[in-house]
Amino acid sequence: MARVLVVGAGLTGSACAARLRGMAPGRLEVFYEELLSHGILEPLTAPIEGMVVKEGSHNYMAPQGTSSVVEYYLKQSGADVFYEHHITQISLRDGKWEVSRKMGLPEQFDIVILTMPVPQILQLQGDIVNIINESQKHQLESVSYSSRYALGLFYEASTQIDVPWAAQYITDNPCIRFISIDNKKRNIESPEIGPSVVVHTSVTFGHDHLDSDPAEVQQLILNHLESIVPSLPKPASIKCQKWRYSQVTKAVPNCPGQMTLHTQPLLICGGDGFTHSNFDGCIDSAMSLVEAIKSHL
Repeated sequence: MARVLVVGAGLTGSACAARLRGMAPGRLEVFYEELLSHGILEPLTAPIEGMVVKEGSHNYMAPQGTSSVVEYYLKQSGADVFYEHHITQISLRDGKWEVSRKMGLPEQFDIVILTMPVPQILQLQGDIVNIINESQKHQLESVSYSSRYALGLFYEASTQIDVPWAAQYITDNPCIRFISIDNKKRNIESPEIGPSVVVHTSVTFGHDHLDSDPAEVQQLILNHLESIVPSLPKPASIKCQKWRYSQVTKAVPNCPGQMTLHTQPLLICGGDGFTHSNFDGCIDSAMSLVEAIKSHL
């Protein structure tokens, strides 16, 4: 049995692993049906101010957070999952891929699937540097991402947040683009669970403050948040998260959801950088990866 490594335990990587094991459905609409039937997704019914709704489209939310979708597919895949393993180089050794990481000994695999952001693929060292041909390198280098900050405010149980919406898109603020009363958006309000507020910054703010001091960025976001929602109570705790690779603004051109870098042994890459940054894009890439892998087996 081939030893397969999937680098990147996000939506594309987890769905790809589950599909390879034969547990995930094969068509996009079936993915939704399965997740809905298991309660991983539910229809979005909470009031979202400023959301543009396309005719014929359906909106969903994950009651236990987006990570619950990834966890569902990882469980289906039966894969051994290791977090915080920083891959540094990939090289050919005796017909297999030898994969090195910052900590620990190198390991060998028959197939390697890369689903991390495209710039991180280009940062890898070893034989992969020369395996990626000039045309592929040019395609990969053309990919661009937006950068954002997300701020989480967490409150004690029974705290009341008095706003008429569950989430709101902001168009007239230089810092903030989206605010969500997260438990209200997910329909899980409970007297035992304190509310939480999630704030996403604009692309411009993320770009301008990408390398700024995190404490200063957090305070800037809080200042803008207070001007938009002055009635917010003081949180029990705050977490500020920087997303250097938030959303794909330009995907790999002329590429059907994946790119094969080497065939024997197989080295292949995919992810939202090869489609677009939403659930559909990640699943499309996962299915493209699986079809390409099967064609090489």
